[in-house]
Amino acid sequence: MSDSDGLLATHPDGCPRCGWAGLDPLYVAYHDTEWGVPEYGARALYEKLILDGFQAGLSWITILRRREGFRRAFAGFDPEAVARFGAADVERLMQDTGIIRNRAKIVGTINGARAWLRIEEAGPGFSKFLWDFCDGVPIQPQPRSRADIATETELSRTISKALKAHGFRFVGPTIVHAFMQAVGMVNDHLVGCHRHAACAALGRERPR
Repeated sequence: MSDSDGLLATHPDGCPRCGWAGLDPLYVAYHDTEWGVPEYGARALYEKLILDGFQAGLSWITILRRREGFRRAFAGFDPEAVARFGAADVERLMQDTGIIRNRAKIVGTINGARAWLRIEEAGPGFSKFLWDFCDGVPIQPQPRSRADIATETELSRTISKALKAHGFRFVGPTIVHAFMQAVGMVNDHLVGCHRHAACAALGRERPR
């Protein structure tokens, strides 16, 4: 059963969830355990940014179903390993049916690994680079309807420009905002969703 906007769905377990989670068990698990949870690990942030870039033009469930294939293909998203990929690796990946075979995105993943390394080596690291844009604290918009959920913001546009300046690709403002939602920089679970308060609490737990 869902609300009038189709934004909240009450599942058989009785938990109200954001409607986009649907009924696919993989999607529900992602919604309940990952989406909106603050992520501070530099490698994990790189992985999620790259996967959001691959998702452009596709549904997120398509990426979720191939996530293990992506991890295998891209050396567990270890940026140091991916940064060493060359032309032969690009051709190998273009034949890999376990991922989305888009040459520009594959090359962008390698360039992104090199950009990640430059940021890590230049200062406090990739995690702090990203989280400093919101002062290290998750943003809490308190969305109650579809109209309250942005697809991009001034902040996502700012971060997009910064990432592009460092050499990342497929990091437009909409992709960056989706990434921010996924890694808990923005808590866009609807207020009525059972994960909204939990993710808000997690955002208060990190030592400043």
